[in-house]
Amino acid sequence: MANSTMVTEFLLLGSPDDWNMSFLYFTLFTVTYLGTLLGNLLIVTVTTADQNLHTPMYFFLRNLSILDMFFISITIPNVCVNSLTGNRTISVAGCATQIFLVLFCACVELLFLSIMAGDRYVAICQPLQYPTIMNPQFCVHMTLASLLSGLVYAGVHTGNTFRLSFCQSNVVHQFFCDVPSLLRLSCSDTTSNMILILVSIIILGGGCFGLIIMSYIRIFSTVLKSPTTASVKAFSTCTPHILVVSVFLSSSTGVYLRSSANSDTLQDLILSACYTMVPPFLNPLIYSLRNKQVKEAVMRVMGRKFISGKR
Repeated sequence: MANSTMVTEFLLLGSPDDWNMSFLYFTLFTVTYLGTLLGNLLIVTVTTADQNLHTPMYFFLRNLSILDMFFISITIPNVCVNSLTGNRTISVAGCATQIFLVLFCACVELLFLSIMAGDRYVAICQPLQYPTIMNPQFCVHMTLASLLSGLVYAGVHTGNTFRLSFCQSNVVHQFFCDVPSLLRLSCSDTTSNMILILVSIIILGGGCFGLIIMSYIRIFSTVLKSPTTASVKAFSTCTPHILVVSVFLSSSTGVYLRSSANSDTLQDLILSACYTMVPPFLNPLIYSLRNKQVKEAVMRVMGRKFISGKR
């Protein structure tokens, strides 16, 4: 190891060398990015402007949309620039920052989705106690707790990753810096890192997924026993919500638990895209196109803007 050269920058290889393919990547990522920003910005605008949507569910939905805009902005703009310019280098500090922010957003995203599942459970299974349980103070406290948990989670994993020595290749076979890719490049013992990742997945991922599943089992049971109009309306976003959570957890778990020996670059890229791009892109579609309240609020907000514009 004495003669090894320490890595001072990394080379991202998530986009192809061919110009035509690079332009295709640029177009695909740009369209996805802009669609995600517009969809989430619409939800933030509508849930803020319309008084009828000032409820706990839409409070968390607004927070989720803000988070999703930030989440996808960590990686995709850089990918688009790299696809056009061909400059794929990223400094060690830049790589550490990207890893920290991605882990922070992923952790908070999962916690927000879990809280929203709990909100649906209380709304459907305990409707009379809903205003008491989901009061404004509780919602703010849960949001702050999620953000703080994300900071701690990201800080621990980022610090544990960059205490390692990187003296082998500096080629990261991803379109952004992530922990598994860097562990494959390290010349240090990464056993403690893998143990920490496994424990985190079991506690955070397993705990949140278990909470979501338990909430929806009780929701399904309540709706089947006494299908009221209110419960059916609240139930309408449950199935797509489970779909987004499943895609998010399965893809992120697949990326972080795959061994370096069995790693396939294309499959890793697809899985990484699934947990960094798919949930932020799908959330606005799920909570707007399938939600009558949001669609009506959009019409009211757009109608007010149209009228004020004519004046």
